[in-house]
Amino acid sequence: MHANRELVEARISRFLRERLEPARWRERRPLDIAAWTEPGEPVSFGEAAGREFLPFNAGQAWGAPWDTTWFRVSGTVPDGWSEADGVRPELVIDLGFNGDGPGFQAEALVYTEQGAIVKAVEPRNLHVPLPHRPGETFTYYIEAASNPNVIAGFTYAPTPMGDRTTAGSAPLYVFRAADLALLDVPAWNLARDFWTLNGLMHELPMDLPRRYEILRAMERAVDAVDPSDIPGTAGAGRAALAAVLASPSYASAHRISAVGHAHIDTAWLWPVRETVRKVARTFANVLELMDHEPEFVFTASSAQQYAWLRDHYPDLFDRVAKKVRSGQFVPTGGMWVESDTNLPGGEALARQFVAGKRFFREEFGVDPEVVWLPDSFGYSAALPQIARAAGARWFLTQKISWNETNTMPHSTFLWEGIDGTRLFTHFPSVDTYNSELSGQELARAQRQYAEKGFGNTSLVPFGWGDGGGGPTREMLAAAERTADLEGSPQVRFSSPERFFAAAEEELAVPPVWSGELYLEFHRGTYTSQANTKKGNRRSEHLLREAELWAATATVRTGAAYPYDVLEQSWHTVLLQQFHDILPGTSIAWVHQEAERNYARVAATLEAVIEDAAGTLLGSGDTLAVLNAGPYPQQGVPAGGAAAASAFAESSGSWERTDSGWHLTGPRLRLTVNDAGLFTSLIADGREVFLTGRPGNHFQLFRDVPNQWDAWDLDAHYRFSSTELMQPDAVKMEDDGRVLSIERSFGASTLVQRITLSPDGTAVDLTVDVDWHERQKLLKLAFPLDVHADRAASEIQFGHLYRPTHANTSWDAARFETVAHRWIHVGEPGFGVAVANDRTYGHDTIRDEVDGRTCTTVRLSLLRAPVFPDPGTDQGPHRFRFSLRPAAGIPEAVSEGYRLNLPVRTVSGVAAADTVPLLAVDNPAVVIEAVKLAEDRSGDVIVRLYEAFGGRATAQVTAGFGYSSVAATDLLERPVDSLAVGRAGDGGAQLSLRPFELVTLRFRVG
Repeated sequence: MHANRELVEARISRFLRERLEPARWRERRPLDIAAWTEPGEPVSFGEAAGREFLPFNAGQAWGAPWDTTWFRVSGTVPDGWSEADGVRPELVIDLGFNGDGPGFQAEALVYTEQGAIVKAVEPRNLHVPLPHRPGETFTYYIEAASNPNVIAGFTYAPTPMGDRTTAGSAPLYVFRAADLALLDVPAWNLARDFWTLNGLMHELPMDLPRRYEILRAMERAVDAVDPSDIPGTAGAGRAALAAVLASPSYASAHRISAVGHAHIDTAWLWPVRETVRKVARTFANVLELMDHEPEFVFTASSAQQYAWLRDHYPDLFDRVAKKVRSGQFVPTGGMWVESDTNLPGGEALARQFVAGKRFFREEFGVDPEVVWLPDSFGYSAALPQIARAAGARWFLTQKISWNETNTMPHSTFLWEGIDGTRLFTHFPSVDTYNSELSGQELARAQRQYAEKGFGNTSLVPFGWGDGGGGPTREMLAAAERTADLEGSPQVRFSSPERFFAAAEEELAVPPVWSGELYLEFHRGTYTSQANTKKGNRRSEHLLREAELWAATATVRTGAAYPYDVLEQSWHTVLLQQFHDILPGTSIAWVHQEAERNYARVAATLEAVIEDAAGTLLGSGDTLAVLNAGPYPQQGVPAGGAAAASAFAESSGSWERTDSGWHLTGPRLRLTVNDAGLFTSLIADGREVFLTGRPGNHFQLFRDVPNQWDAWDLDAHYRFSSTELMQPDAVKMEDDGRVLSIERSFGASTLVQRITLSPDGTAVDLTVDVDWHERQKLLKLAFPLDVHADRAASEIQFGHLYRPTHANTSWDAARFETVAHRWIHVGEPGFGVAVANDRTYGHDTIRDEVDGRTCTTVRLSLLRAPVFPDPGTDQGPHRFRFSLRPAAGIPEAVSEGYRLNLPVRTVSGVAAADTVPLLAVDNPAVVIEAVKLAEDRSGDVIVRLYEAFGGRATAQVTAGFGYSSVAATDLLERPVDSLAVGRAGDGGAQLSLRPFELVTLRFRVG
């Protein structure tokens, strides 16, 4: 025999592409079509069906951006078209799909004439089942969304399509077909046989006999099938492949748990309102598959998406609930949405689980044990403790496979958080959460599985995702054929829980990864869409205030607690922590809506706070100051109120000199030159800045990443900076207490105001920027005379140390990092804290100046990416910062709370003082939340954590009567806790490990 492998492979590929795939349907007949268009928000089936439909033809243009067109298709099943002799009637709907995948273009939901949902129609999923008999007429309604393909071609070019006001009204699609078709089942199966074997063959080594067995079997099958009579010869082709398909897998083959999945971004290149419909389409597809394949298991996270289904599609929700009870449809994740985990605050990340798990328990009676976050942009080192405190056992992520620099060394491992909590974690070696179970993907999963010799099982999430769609019948066929196939991993349908139980059993001693799972990619997400991030930060702290004062008012006066109002506000905030909203990577429509929602939440919570304060303090002529923070501020106790007379005013005075300005207080002396730069800051006799390296230095960088504009901040940004040195004006404000510095650059302006903090320990900075740049990055730098080999950054319920050097590739890749309210650098005996009220992106590096090292802390203020929102961040912004020298970690923690939870003045009250509802006697133990219990029993819940990074004991004292106190998990269920010691009438004694999180429940009544 002569070698002709390449020729045979080319023949097979063309046969599959040009002969088998088009032969899926033996016959197609066009249907009668009528249509009407809704240019506004989607309407219900009942309203749509009652509208006037006009005649419509295949080949006609339709669908302005973001419109909805309802098509009505009608026909009669021809005589002889029944499910017999290997054929099956069905509808084929092609809305004008292009070659891109599902979720990024037009898609539709199909209804019966009575309004029952059948399934969705999407690219690569065109068919609709047809249960009608020969001679029967039928009518179906198709709700088609003409969503624009915002990311077409992945060029990241600016597009008007992400904003309804700029998207235009020209039709985007040409309706291609609405046909009654006769599926040729043998031909379809033959195509699936070829697709599976061809994909497997190309992954096998050239010297493996199995590769050539498959090649020659497919060659014989091509010979056996007559292209002019595929229906009559498909059986012969399948017979030629039967032997190679029946050959069993190796005994040592990699084991794959195939979990049906559809990653549905809660918002991204489409608005939230469209995600509601994407959920219905995807779940309808899944339910239709389940009715035909009882072994198929599908999982979906995000309680919010189930809630939308319940509220907007109750019949579909009931069908899902039945499949949940049967075990085929598996809720997972346990969170309200698949949240970002870098940016939400600690309490907000905890509430993702509280809200999500509560929904799953109440609606389905299930308590998911898997944290399912395949696509979030890196994972906080606080997450293991939070997840375990919510009752989770396992964690899954995929996104770390996107690392630009380093490869994650493990597939299955124990992930250790900042407090020492460990969480069994799987990182699927298939490197995708949108698998179609192709030969290439299965081979990659086997090849890249890192724990070979210790374990042999990995999970593959399969189904079209990002924009939804889910698994298809072709994917189920691939799973069936690779269940036991020589040369391929063994594929079995599974749930996430079954996979994790098996993986945990086989991997007796998992490796350990300690610290954050930093994504070496998408670093711009810490800064993009500053107003969205501001809204989140402010909402988190308003929620804390509202819950504290409402709980205090209820316990002290018996006033009604606003459970529903607070829950609705939390749900809005949790929704917008989704990993394409809060990170700033969605279209303009999404962020405009988010900002409106934050404004509404703020107004609602301000009203709750005002009402609670009035109820608590009574009505009168007194002026009182409330402090919702965990530390005393300006004479007001933590969690309490005091008369306004106790309120401490700002200290310090400015003095003009020949070279600039001096600000002198009892503990600090600041020198600002005529350029507005900090040339000297002396605290406790120690100079903060090096000569020639002043602080308060604004820098403008070119910011043009290679790809993924709003997501990415590439390392090369550092090589093109503009120093904003000379101000336009420097002047005094507020009777000489505030120094104001005005600058202009490009098309933007900046006004900075400088003063001392009320207690005189920190320099307070307010920065107003009117931003009109494009593809630029604005940073504020403080080069500090501190030799620090690491920087501490606040994360949820603690802080994380990161090196300031770049000794390794892992260090170098962390050139932009996330911090919450503060960052701290120090050396033994002296440190500096920089706090903020809305900033997350930072970088901290060491420089040499005249033979001495300094540590530069820079905060990323604003970016201006042009995709997917070309208007990102344009307009006014206000930032607040504090620079606190002679500070350790305790001072950094208190500064972060001071900036984010400033005292609140209320007027028209009768009383001025109120005892805090709860108090703690150790500043290392922080009260993070005070609220009433989720079960509406009236019990008081308090959440605390150790904030300084050491062991701490503390007495928690309640300022109210209660019958008992006990430790609970995040879901407020009793747990045994070594941290909670003696508990009695006075409160509870705590003994906490570093960063340990504790929830206490005080039973009232």
